[in-house]
Amino acid sequence: MNSAQVDAYLRRLGVDHPAWPTVDVLRELHLCHLRSVPFENLSIHLGEEIVLEEKWLLDKVVGARRGGFCYELNGAFGALLAALGYDVALLAGRVYGDGERLGIPYDHLALRVRTVDGGDWLADVGFGAHSHLPLAFGERGEQEDPGGTFRIVEAQPDAAGVRGGHDTVEAADLDVIRDGRPQYRLEVRPRVLGDFVAGAWWHSTSPVSHFTRSLVCSRVTEDGGRITLSGRRFTVTGADGTREERELGTDEEVLGVYRERFGIELDSVPTVRGTGQDG
Repeated sequence: MNSAQVDAYLRRLGVDHPAWPTVDVLRELHLCHLRSVPFENLSIHLGEEIVLEEKWLLDKVVGARRGGFCYELNGAFGALLAALGYDVALLAGRVYGDGERLGIPYDHLALRVRTVDGGDWLADVGFGAHSHLPLAFGERGEQEDPGGTFRIVEAQPDAAGVRGGHDTVEAADLDVIRDGRPQYRLEVRPRVLGDFVAGAWWHSTSPVSHFTRSLVCSRVTEDGGRITLSGRRFTVTGADGTREERELGTDEEVLGVYRERFGIELDSVPTVRGTGQDG
């Protein structure tokens, strides 16, 4: 990223250019990203190509002021952090599904970030409802966050009896747990963006991927809650967990919510690919 791209990205987040890549700055960038850049899968249903290359990601997230899913959001955020002087590693994860079954390899992309004032942090602005702030990577106890109570623990053997990683604790896979439920399993080996192409393709094309079967657009609100538009259902979740839902009637209402609440300008209402339905 060049300096103009960095400045444009920071303007998108509403953050001044930081003097040093510290943990306090990382926390600010992480929270502002969740508030400013929505988690969304609209490209899949709009017929837009998803390309895991830095220029494409910046053109989408910064230039077009769109969001994306994990590969795009954490891919772009990782590039920004690296440009600001952070030591960034891309990590591959497998998401826990129904029955705590693990998803495909390269199911998820998260970031391990090292700051100049010490410590490694798990940054993840691409998992939907998750931690609002980076998690201490080496901490194995509970970590309180506005998004819940989190733990990062050494993974136990999977369904095949494999623990993952190697025989040393430092190389073992890690489970990220939120409010007592496992969210995803991380490998600690660093990856490059191109490693995730197959995972992004599968999630964008497979009929069993939840991304191809539904529409979602979601972001954290300034008060610590969340707003989500799933098809025509608009949900406002308060910081205390209270929920208000309403069905949007007209296309104008739907496009207005995309525009006014998520900053996304669309010409037409997205419909779930292959169904013609917008929910």
